Amino acid sequence: MFGKKIRMERIMDRESGNAVIVPMDHGISVGPISGLTDMKSTVSSVTEGGATAVLMHKGIVPKGHRTAGHDVGLILHLSASTNLGISSDSKVLVSTVEEALKLGADAVSVHINVGAETEPGMLSDLGKVSGRCMEWGMPLIVMAYPRGPKIKDSFDPEAVAHAARVAAELGADIVKCSYTGDADSFRSVVRGAMVPVVIAGGPKMDSDTSILEMVSGSIEAGGCGVSIGRNIFQHSNAKGMMKAVSEIVLNGADVKEAAKHLG
Repeated sequence: MFGKKIRMERIMDRESGNAVIVPMDHGISVGPISGLTDMKSTVSSVTEGGATAVLMHKGIVPKGHRTAGHDVGLILHLSASTNLGISSDSKVLVSTVEEALKLGADAVSVHINVGAETEPGMLSDLGKVSGRCMEWGMPLIVMAYPRGPKIKDSFDPEAVAHAARVAAELGADIVKCSYTGDADSFRSVVRGAMVPVVIAGGPKMDSDTSILEMVSGSIEAGGCGVSIGRNIFQHSNAKGMMKAVSEIVLNGADVKEAAKHLG
């Protein structure tokens, strides 16, 4: 569908075909954390640093997206839960594809936790959203993680690969998943997904080198980019960190070259 192709080009780099996405949906799950109180400034920093798209919930879009005049792709996140609830792994739909279109979004995203006690409901919701995306020509990003009572290791390559494949099976155009620790194991995740895969940033890290090595390893394994939030917008040099990550993802820089952007 031509409409979907156009929208995909708005959230990805046309030359490399890769994506540098900065999720900013944390306000629902953990509250107004550092980096997400002045949305205009944060969006400006990551856009100037090379982000191809930002991701946020509907109520925050008018607070930051393109308010500084920067042209960056917009992904509307459709699902949510809070860390104050009794089941934070249970994501529910809080927005629609139609709302995303009205807000001018270029794509939508849904979060599923494969293995959670409420997995059936999340899969059902994803199937419905996928159907609406197909009808409207809207790109769908699925955040898919193995989490639940039977999951002993949420970074286990087989479990991560299974979650990624579930997302692809139900219509994801891009899958966001955890990095499995090394390029060899992550390569199997990418192969099994059969659609473009971007890695999550996970909890805020203390080492810049660790972040950049993770990004580099994912690209080496065939990944198509990143969807990293706190490790960028909470960094003391958010713009520099964004540039470093973008250089690896979009221009094929190595870790040493990319790190020069951090001073």
